[in-house]
Amino acid sequence: MITCPECSVGVPVTESAAVSEVIECGDCHSELEVVSVNPVRLATAPEIEEDWGE
Repeated sequence: MITCPECSVGVPVTESAAVSEVIECGDCHSELEVVSVNPVRLATAPEIEEDWGE
């Protein structure tokens, strides 16, 4: 279990988790991104922004 950076509840992360994988917190429903696998660290996933061709 890894602590959610948004609500501090434990989030289950599998051993096969990969960097950039997005996991949803079961408690606050935040989208979390795996930023490191050794040790496993989670961060709030960035919002998807639209590309207007700029």
